[in-house]
Amino acid sequence: MSGGTAGAPARAEGVTDELVTTDLTVGGMTCGACVARVERKLARIDGVSAGVNLATGRARVVHPASVPAGKLVAAVEAAGYTAELPAGPDSGPALHEDLVPAWQLAVVAALAVPVILLAMVPGLQFEGWQWVSVALAVPVVTWGSAAFHRRAWQGLRHATGTMDSLVSLGIIASAGWSAYALLFGGAGEPGMRMPFSLTAAPGEGAHVYLEAAVGVPLFVLCGRWLEGRVRDRTGSALRALAELGAKDVSVLEDGRERRIPVEQLLPGQEFVVRPGEKVATDGVVTEGGSALDLSLLTGESMPVEVGPGDRVTGATLNVGGRLLVRATEVGRDTQLARITALVADAQTGKARAQRLADTVAGVFVPCALAIAVCVLGFWLGAGAAPSAAVTAAVAVLVVACPCALGLATPTALLAATGRGAELGVLVRGPEALESLRRIDTVVLDKTGTLTSGRMELIAAHTAPGADPDTVLRRAGALEDHSEHPVGRAVAAAARRRCGETLPPVRGFTAEPGTGVSGEVDGVAVRVVRPGAAGTLPAALATALTAAEADGRTAVVVELAGEPAALLVVGDSLRPGSYRTVHRLRAIGLTPVLATGDGPGAARAVAEHLGIAEVHSGASPERKAELVAELRAAGRTVAVVGDGVNDAVALAAADLGVALGTGTDAAIGAAGLTLVRGEIETVVDAVLLARRTLATVRANLCWAFGYNAVLIPLAAVGLLNPMLAGLAMSVSSVLVVGNSLRLRTWSPAPVRSARPARPVRAGVDR
Repeated sequence: MSGGTAGAPARAEGVTDELVTTDLTVGGMTCGACVARVERKLARIDGVSAGVNLATGRARVVHPASVPAGKLVAAVEAAGYTAELPAGPDSGPALHEDLVPAWQLAVVAALAVPVILLAMVPGLQFEGWQWVSVALAVPVVTWGSAAFHRRAWQGLRHATGTMDSLVSLGIIASAGWSAYALLFGGAGEPGMRMPFSLTAAPGEGAHVYLEAAVGVPLFVLCGRWLEGRVRDRTGSALRALAELGAKDVSVLEDGRERRIPVEQLLPGQEFVVRPGEKVATDGVVTEGGSALDLSLLTGESMPVEVGPGDRVTGATLNVGGRLLVRATEVGRDTQLARITALVADAQTGKARAQRLADTVAGVFVPCALAIAVCVLGFWLGAGAAPSAAVTAAVAVLVVACPCALGLATPTALLAATGRGAELGVLVRGPEALESLRRIDTVVLDKTGTLTSGRMELIAAHTAPGADPDTVLRRAGALEDHSEHPVGRAVAAAARRRCGETLPPVRGFTAEPGTGVSGEVDGVAVRVVRPGAAGTLPAALATALTAAEADGRTAVVVELAGEPAALLVVGDSLRPGSYRTVHRLRAIGLTPVLATGDGPGAARAVAEHLGIAEVHSGASPERKAELVAELRAAGRTVAVVGDGVNDAVALAAADLGVALGTGTDAAIGAAGLTLVRGEIETVVDAVLLARRTLATVRANLCWAFGYNAVLIPLAAVGLLNPMLAGLAMSVSSVLVVGNSLRLRTWSPAPVRSARPARPVRAGVDR
């Protein structure tokens, strides 16, 4: 999404201003507590509501138009974080600009590892080793941990605590106790040797905790660096979309070409697309012919031929000849921009599970601080050594960092929406994924969804003694001169059957409402509706009755005044329709057919696909009523459609699914868009949603379970602070890595119980 204001006008109770939406890039957030604080700070502005996503570093703010973006930025900065408008409408998620660079991590590791080894392996301890450890630890505790201390101080100034507060306190406590032990506790004496313990019990003799003071920042920084790398991969889909478009364009003005940045292109201008170049923006071809490779945008592998009058889409690749295109949509209005916006919306949104996790994280840090203080007091009150009490308290502070909790859901959603975009599934938001997982009933439109939406020749029944090839060739030659959809279907079938060259026609005549006539191969030929033909032979009359029962259109071909054939024309099923219905049933969903067509056509399609529940003659209002009835019966309903007449039902359903080849009205009302227009992709979307929500549950179980198990262990002194830091970092990396598995997810094909019956798109032999 762009950094400016965008979104549909809306009204909120008590707010007279028009509401707009603004995206902000927020820096400095490290955990769910940071997310909760930014949201609370923005919500204090009258009429403002905000959702903040830790994984993308984005805040989506809905606010009155009278509230400027600068005030929103100032509110975030007042909370102790950085904020700015994104660089541009196509910018990908700015995820990790405030993370430690790799070179700094390398320096911290080089200083910290010797300190850890000296503490863990008593055999390596030499005369004065503790002072060497001090010299190595000081830069790590100060310079290497400066980001933790700075953010902890900012939180303290704003009377709040975050993950950085816990880490900073742990580092300071470990380093402070070590300094006390070295200066006043005898740990600085020459020849001192220190045993290593995995628990809070220091053992006999003096003890310093420099290994914890350097190990905690090392492991936390390392964990964040790894998080950054894997989280960047989850956001690669949006950045890839942003990079698809052309950067400049050759505009044709007064017969001369001029190269300009694509941002300066205006609607109505004509531009040149040479072979090997990308189409700069959506438009209409005015001159030339070529083939366009749509795979970059839609995944369609076969190039599509285009010529004058055909619409083209920006970011598609010209693999043929030179094209002259008139721009119709530019900037945010293009299909690529709308796809990018949909993916960005989905990745910026927040699922219900994440809202709960952020709420918990918002109060988790104060609770962790309270637990650490109680642990310290309990150990001291129980007569334990002060070093053991400090160790247990520091371990609690470090292990309680809620980083994994804040990352559990957004990283999974980020990966899932990116993978969905690659599979041709655009998800409007996390709510759509959650709804998709709960779906148990799928209402399918017929025309344009299960069928191609184009008239095709389904069957040709010939009279006794008539040659099928001859009849079709002559009928096709005659209909080739007609603009009627039935005529085009017959002519196209004749070319496929008899070759591209059709015989010439003499004396062509079109009779409105009746048919066409002319002379082909010296024979008088008529193609007319059945009522305008003479008496049909018994075989053709039977075929006509069957065609009418199925809702098909039939025409009679007469040669020399005698009925020679009955051509049946109708809408053909999409190649994947049977597989779609079968796979829907295989994953436990109930398909329902709802169409405006008559009972015959609806029944024929339903019987072929195996759909038991059929609603024919359904108006747009009736489709919406059907959805309401199904929901009232306790079903969770998804509607799949492509036309304006489906928009009401799409909006009324628990989830609307629109085909990318459909109308803007249908796409606008849907929560899910199938870019390639392949109906079978809806099954992949359901499976992806189920896998995503399963991943979210696993992440949350790990995040909550990690704290539930390790905080008590740290409190009773069974966890060394250094190991606590390692466990905390590993937990965050595991959560993000588990989410990253969604980036390589592929739907397993469901084997058909029986082979799909072929749909006859040509002519019976």
